[in-house]
Amino acid sequence: MAKKFKRINRDRPYLNILDFLVKERTFLGIIMVGIIVAGISTGYGRAAMWVGFFFAAYATVANDSIQSLGTFIESNKARKWWILWLFVGSIFLVTVAWSFFHYDGDVTYQRLLNPDGTSDYPHPEKFSFFQIIAPLVLLILTRMRMPVSTTFLILSVFSADTSGITSVIGKSLSGYVMAFILSFAVWYLSYNAIRKFFKSRKAHTGWMAVQWIVSGSLWAVWVMQDGANIAVFLPRHQSLFQFIIFAVTIFLGLGLLFYLRGDRIQEVVSEKSRISDIRAATLVDLTYVLLLIYKLFISTVPMSTTWVFLGVIGGREIAISLARKKKGKKHRKKAFKLIARDFAYAFLGLIISVALAAAANKSIRDAIFASFIG
Repeated sequence: MAKKFKRINRDRPYLNILDFLVKERTFLGIIMVGIIVAGISTGYGRAAMWVGFFFAAYATVANDSIQSLGTFIESNKARKWWILWLFVGSIFLVTVAWSFFHYDGDVTYQRLLNPDGTSDYPHPEKFSFFQIIAPLVLLILTRMRMPVSTTFLILSVFSADTSGITSVIGKSLSGYVMAFILSFAVWYLSYNAIRKFFKSRKAHTGWMAVQWIVSGSLWAVWVMQDGANIAVFLPRHQSLFQFIIFAVTIFLGLGLLFYLRGDRIQEVVSEKSRISDIRAATLVDLTYVLLLIYKLFISTVPMSTTWVFLGVIGGREIAISLARKKKGKKHRKKAFKLIARDFAYAFLGLIISVALAAAANKSIRDAIFASFIG
């Protein structure tokens, strides 16, 4: 019966769409309300600023949870959600507080500011409709389990010109390549030793402490890199009142995220090979955090941490599929399929980001048209 129903759905694709609309009616209702609120607030500077911020606060953390917290959530399923929340939430508060006081109200570690005080992502006096709904678009893609780049999708609509977009793309692409090569080398060269050690021995209790240290460090570095994707809606130098709202909102949002155990986007991590093993999760996070730290200090240009994460996961999956001796073709096919899908989704997010940026900014629109004509 089930096979027959699936065959009918293939023959009539609109049935799948109707099924999706019925299943997601509550979520779609929330999105529609959000779009209406965005439309009403457009043109009202302060109201639009806070509406966009609240949308971005949850949408960004919900999507990027797979890269900064995904393996941590997956390998700590047995622990109470509020313990994980307080641990991660405390690190967030300390990290943004240090930037706020050290950089005179800037919580982004100068990701949105140039050394001379100018910005490639200026804070607008009036927000456009496309700037406000960008986080809602991200939320929809997250619901569809697409690991798209929040840096591309949100920062692009605030970019003063195309240079703000191209610089981010260049740094992100190099990050993806570096992550893929490093992760592939680590897992391919050491796969047999790692597999033998992990299979023959249970994880020592000390691994939990190591993982929490590595995951905590990863989360702090992620906040330094991607906190700009949320703070971009707020003034580049926040007042104490604005900072308190910024910090408390995201702190509570993290609580909801852990209560939902990462929600649907978590499946992008869960489906990967043996990622629930705390030792494997720790090695993935260690590779990731080392690359982020390197990229963090070589320049202040924002970067898509999602692309770096996909490089880490992709290199690992391909390495494991090639190193396996049994059922090699089956695992290789599955690995390449997963990696191709994740990369396709990330690239789709880039296309949508550029489209939103062009709609929100006339100078970017003109530059894109000129490139096609010229």
